[in-house]
Amino acid sequence: MRNAKIVMIGAGSAEFGPGCLRDAVNCTGLAGSTMALVDIDRDALEVMAGFARKLNEVSGANLKIEHTTDRREALPDADFVITSFAMERNELWKLDWKIPLKHGIKQVLGENGGPGGLSHSLRNIHVLLAMCRDMEELCPNAWLLNFSNPESRLCLAVSNYSSIKAVGLCHGIAMGIDSVSHLLGLDPAQVDVKAAGLNHFTWMLSVHHKETGEDLYPALREKSRKADPSFLPLTRQLFEDFGLFPSPSDDHIGEYIGWAWDKCIHHGYDFDAADERRATQWDMIVRMANGEEPMEEYSKQKSGELEFNVIRGILADTNELLGAVNMVNNGCVTNLPDDAVVEVPAIVSGNGIDGLRVGELPTGIAAMCNTQIGVQKLTVEAAATGSRDLALQAMLADPVVQDYDAAEKCLNELLSVHKAYLPQFE
Repeated sequence: MRNAKIVMIGAGSAEFGPGCLRDAVNCTGLAGSTMALVDIDRDALEVMAGFARKLNEVSGANLKIEHTTDRREALPDADFVITSFAMERNELWKLDWKIPLKHGIKQVLGENGGPGGLSHSLRNIHVLLAMCRDMEELCPNAWLLNFSNPESRLCLAVSNYSSIKAVGLCHGIAMGIDSVSHLLGLDPAQVDVKAAGLNHFTWMLSVHHKETGEDLYPALREKSRKADPSFLPLTRQLFEDFGLFPSPSDDHIGEYIGWAWDKCIHHGYDFDAADERRATQWDMIVRMANGEEPMEEYSKQKSGELEFNVIRGILADTNELLGAVNMVNNGCVTNLPDDAVVEVPAIVSGNGIDGLRVGELPTGIAAMCNTQIGVQKLTVEAAATGSRDLALQAMLADPVVQDYDAAEKCLNELLSVHKAYLPQFE
C-alpha cells in the first residue's frame, strides 16, 4: 500500500480526534504516511498533536504527524481529507432547540431535521463548501470523507456545488444492528443486515443470521411486539406499520416524523451529560499526551467508524464491503431520485466507492424519504445562495412544522441569533 497524506479537519475534538487517530495507527499498511491535524482552536490542537505523537510512538505505527491551524497549509497534495466540525456545537444547538419550541414547534432532537436541522445546515454548508474550494485548488483529486452533520445535506451541497469526490460516513447502521441484536438476544456479530434510505433514516431490507443464513425478520417482528414499551417505541411503531425496521434510534429517526414527539420518549439532547463526557475524555487525552497515563491497551481500540476502511480500500484495492455510506444515489435506490444523497451499502476499491444497487424501498417508506429529499434540496440551495425565501420553503415543507406563523417567526429568529455564522445571508 503506497504512502498517503491524510488531513484531519476538526482534529482538536475530544470525541472525533482520539478515535480517528486510533483508527489511523491500527490501519495496516499506512507506515510512512502523513497525518496532518487541523483545528482552529490552537490550544486544543497542540494537546491533540502531542496525543497523536505519543499514540504513534506507543503503537509503532510509524506515521508522520503534522499539525497546523491553517487548513491551506495542510491541504496541498492530500489524498484524503476527513472532516468533523461544528462551530460552538452545543451552544448553538441549544438555540436551535429552544427557539422553535418557544414558537410551538416540537422537535425530538433538533440537529438534522426540523427547524434545528435547517439552522444547523445553514451554518455548516457554507463552511464545508469553502473547504471544498480550497481542495479544488490544492488537492483536487483527494477524497473528502465527511462526518459532520447534517450528513445528507452537507454531502448534497458538495455534490451540487463542487467537483470534489465525497462520501459521508456514520455509525448509525451499527446502532441499528445493536438494537436488532438486543431484541433477538444475539451478539451483533451474528446479525447481517442490508439497509438503505437516508442518513439517520435507514431501513433494513433484510436481516439474516450470519452463520446459518436464517431470515431473522419473523423472529424480530415477534420479539418487537413483545418488547418493553420503553424500548424504542417510535422505531417499533414504524416497524409495525411500515414493515421494515428503521435505524439508528428513536431520537434521530424522530427528526423526520411529524408525529414523533408523542411517540418518542426522547425530547432534546442531554447537553449536561455531553459536557461531562467531553470533560472526562479531554482530561484523559491530556494525561496520555503528557505521559501520565499508559496508552498501550487504549491504542489498540478501534473507534467503530469507517474512515480508514475507506482509505485502506482505495489505497490497497481491497474491495472493502461497507454496510452504509452516504453518497449520490445514481440508481442505487430505484424509487428515490438519482441526484439525492442516500445511505446504502458500498464496495470500496482502487476504483473508488461504488454504491450497491438495492432496488426499491416500500412505497410508504419511499414517500417519507422523498419528503425529506425535497427538504434537503431546498435547504442546500438556501445555504449555498443565501436565500431566505428558499429557507422558508424548506421550513414549510418539513413535516415537523405544522404552523405557518410559527415557521416564519422561528426562521426570522434563527437567522437573527445566528447572524454571525451566516455571512451568505448578509
